[in-house]
Amino acid sequence: MSEELQQKLRTQLWTVANNLRGNMSASDFMYFTLGFIFYKYLSEKIETFADKALEDDEITFKQLWQQTDGESIELQEDVKKECLENIGYFVEPNYLFSSIIEGINRKENILPNLERSLKRIEDSTLGHESEEDFGGLFSDIDLASPKLGKSSDDKNQLISNVLIALNEIEFSADAATQIDVLGDAYEYMIGQFAAGAGKKAGEFYTPQEVSQILAEIVTTGQDRLRNVYDPTCGSGSLLIRAAHTGNAAEIYGQEKNPTTYNLARMNMLLHGIKFSNFKIENGDTLEADAFGETQFDAVVANPPFSAEWSASEEKFNNDDRFSKAGRLAPKKTADYAFILHMVYHLTDGGTMACVAPHGVLFRGNAEGVIRRFLIEKKNYIDAIIGLPANIFYGTSIPTCILVMKKCRKEGDNILFIDASKEFEKVKTQNKLRPEHIRKIIDTYRNRTEIEKYSHLATMQEIANNDYNLNIPRYVDTFEEEEPIDIKAVMAEIKDLEAKRAELDVEIEGYLKELGLVD
Repeated sequence: MSEELQQKLRTQLWTVANNLRGNMSASDFMYFTLGFIFYKYLSEKIETFADKALEDDEITFKQLWQQTDGESIELQEDVKKECLENIGYFVEPNYLFSSIIEGINRKENILPNLERSLKRIEDSTLGHESEEDFGGLFSDIDLASPKLGKSSDDKNQLISNVLIALNEIEFSADAATQIDVLGDAYEYMIGQFAAGAGKKAGEFYTPQEVSQILAEIVTTGQDRLRNVYDPTCGSGSLLIRAAHTGNAAEIYGQEKNPTTYNLARMNMLLHGIKFSNFKIENGDTLEADAFGETQFDAVVANPPFSAEWSASEEKFNNDDRFSKAGRLAPKKTADYAFILHMVYHLTDGGTMACVAPHGVLFRGNAEGVIRRFLIEKKNYIDAIIGLPANIFYGTSIPTCILVMKKCRKEGDNILFIDASKEFEKVKTQNKLRPEHIRKIIDTYRNRTEIEKYSHLATMQEIANNDYNLNIPRYVDTFEEEEPIDIKAVMAEIKDLEAKRAELDVEIEGYLKELGLVD
């Protein structure tokens, strides 16, 4: 996909969103827009697939459904079965995106038919392998919502305008590249809305720069991952990046927010990931782990920072995810609950990388006990990477990346990287540029010590610091000021005084010439 096409598509999509959302909040409008993009994608995908399947019969998908004879009805059933087996869903031609556009052009109220169309896609998967991946995908698109307008006509006009605008956008003329273009557009929209909607949207979106770092870390030394997992997968962009980087055969994720869970499943399908190759579950990862004893080659996450959880001793003291650490993570800060959960699901030869607030590095009490357990008893912590402040949407706090492995050798050091000073400020956000990202990844992979940037700390150093992992204890970034040369300063002052005296004489001469002084 050319950068020119990519930028053109992004500009068109953002224009649609900005011009048409009216008084609706950015995050609310996002769910409608992204849902309709997905509907357009599914419609075009099934029409392309069905037309190709019918080439030998010398008839198109739409033409076949206009036939009512017995032979045609039998062929219709064959096409439906083939669609369900290969792409996971089915929808009749009169419920396609293009058919809705035809209704708009005829000045019809398209809302009833549009609602039926979205429901038909979901219902077509019932009883099939793809049911779990398609069920409730469009549940957040409430076409009766008052947010769309006061009257039925107002709602119909707004939705019609959005669909017409999307119809005018050519995602790609080449079906082979369509997935990449559309998937990129989808991620761009999620990122843009997260930037505009503050904390609410930012909670489910990890900036692509951070996603790249996490993905490259967990795939270091791995040509092909068996699977990859994100326990708080949000919209799925981080999970998709890690899976793509590691050529993962299977993708697993869990997301608590039902709306974001729907976005994640849409995101998977838009990126061309077959429904049988991913499993995204809706639910609270800590309270109701969807994956039991399953272990994964790579685990990535950007969990909600310092979230609350039940911390129920009755429930979790016998839970293998947490029980061996000696203490449960505090009720007010679940960071270590997520960390222990991720380590539990990591294979012996795998790598885990997650984003966390700096507090996990030095907070005491229960968290101090868990941290010491992970270092002293298990030797799991492989690296700590400090990131710049203000690189996440919705929060300006500085964050770090924790990297963990289960099969580290006794006496292995812990790599500390302080990348907090290397970024570019873009408007109100700090951005990691390619050179910043490359430096972090190369330093991690080569375990390089760089003055004022990285340090390999021995286990004795860690113990001497009472298992406090605060980065400044290990990476000295203090810049000494140049000593002041008193003689040079005095000489400069004398020189300035001499120039001032010369200037005073010149000014006095001019004033005399003008007759302003005697």
